[in-house]
Amino acid sequence: MSVVLRRGRAADAAALHALIASNVDAGHLLPRSPADLLAHAGRFIVAAERGRIIGCAELAPLSDHVAEVRSLVVDDAVRGRGTGGRLLEALVQAAGAQGFTTLCAFAHEPSLFVRLGFAVVPHARVPEKIARDCASCALFGRCGQYAVAFALPAAAARAAVPRRLQVPA
Repeated sequence: MSVVLRRGRAADAAALHALIASNVDAGHLLPRSPADLLAHAGRFIVAAERGRIIGCAELAPLSDHVAEVRSLVVDDAVRGRGTGGRLLEALVQAAGAQGFTTLCAFAHEPSLFVRLGFAVVPHARVPEKIARDCASCALFGRCGQYAVAFALPAAAARAAVPRRLQVPA
């Protein structure tokens, strides 16, 4: 069956919460409240198969120039089929289209990001993330996460590059 990528919507909030919560206990993701997911569902790209959400990722603005990949997760039962990479590629395109110059993420396992062109960087290279989330976290300075960043092409360069993946509204 084909996996379809689309923008998240409010009706997806419960499924997003279930998918994210199932990975919080494993230590892969930070917890998200149902209310937070409902409020930000439109910032997500979801992967659906047979109408069921099997993966998601959020494009969260940190400043006018920097956005973060948050809550990137694929259901355990369907991992290894490229869905995570497709979600990440879609977020890269969405971030560029929205005018961000840098896309970052914090991850325990950065290999997917590195395979898609992100660079592992010192945490200090993402001060927007540190100020917004890390400074108030109980695990600040010892979370074990890698900071990764991707420099998005300038607007003129983006217009010249054909899009490999279109995410319908």
